Amino acid sequence: MELKDTRVIKADPATVWKAILDPEVLKACVPGCQEMTGNAEQGFTATVVQRVGPVKATFKGIVNLSDMNAPNSLTISGEGQGGVAGFAKGGADVTLTPNGEGTELTYNVEAKVGGKLAQLGSRIIDSFASKMADQFFQKFQDIVEGGGAPAASTAQPVKQGGFWAWLKRLFGGA
Repeated sequence: MELKDTRVIKADPATVWKAILDPEVLKACVPGCQEMTGNAEQGFTATVVQRVGPVKATFKGIVNLSDMNAPNSLTISGEGQGGVAGFAKGGADVTLTPNGEGTELTYNVEAKVGGKLAQLGSRIIDSFASKMADQFFQKFQDIVEGGGAPAASTAQPVKQGGFWAWLKRLFGGA
């Protein structure tokens, strides 16, 4: 499956770039993220609980960032294992472009699933993946624009490792 979208975030590219590498911001943006460890340079690992149709699974994954051209673009690759539910893997190219309103964030995701997840059918999987991407980038936009940052008192500590590692497993990695 392939997903493409563009959002305008009311912040300069350097601010958006800093946020996209911040594990606490990313943890807050990933629907169902229970734990995140790592950093942008070494990759991230994460645990995410999700329900896709009738299948509920805990995914554990890794993500690597490559082709980082601060603050313009990066490639995310990852793979996630959901036990008997199956796996998901793929990659995403993210581009940040300044515009009159702030920064245009464009992403192009290619993903593949297997196991029980693949048996659900492409319409359910495509719909779920689109919903997840939209929720992630909406929350990311809210946080970067200052309206959705979690309160310091309720934020859970992020261990070294993290979200990008989960994405690596989720979207396929090297």
